[in-house]
Amino acid sequence: MKKIIALLTLSLFSCYEQEQKCEDFKTGKFQFTQEIEGKKMTSVFERNDSLQIETFNGKTDTASVRWVNDCEYVLQKLHPKNMQEKKAINIKILSTKENEYQFEYSFVGEAKKEKGTVTKIN
Repeated sequence: MKKIIALLTLSLFSCYEQEQKCEDFKTGKFQFTQEIEGKKMTSVFERNDSLQIETFNGKTDTASVRWVNDCEYVLQKLHPKNMQEKKAINIKILSTKENEYQFEYSFVGEAKKEKGTVTKIN
């Protein structure tokens, strides 16, 4: 009887597990929309295994990509213009669905995390 209860409990929790097909989002062309000072702003970026090229507000930046595991990576701008841009950003994919993923991100070493959604457009 204990084994049946354990299996039922396990199956209930596994029903709520978020899908993570992170490999589908390692490379490609993506779009990220966020609200900044009350305005919706969109950036478009292309990523391969080691580089991410992002265009935001008419400016293009390049960052190195270092994958920690299948669902987590670190971005480091290649040509930072100030101290803030020198900080690496840790990104963790929380869940995936069709052509988008939910993620959380923070500057490396900082506790404050933000969340967002990225859509794969190519």
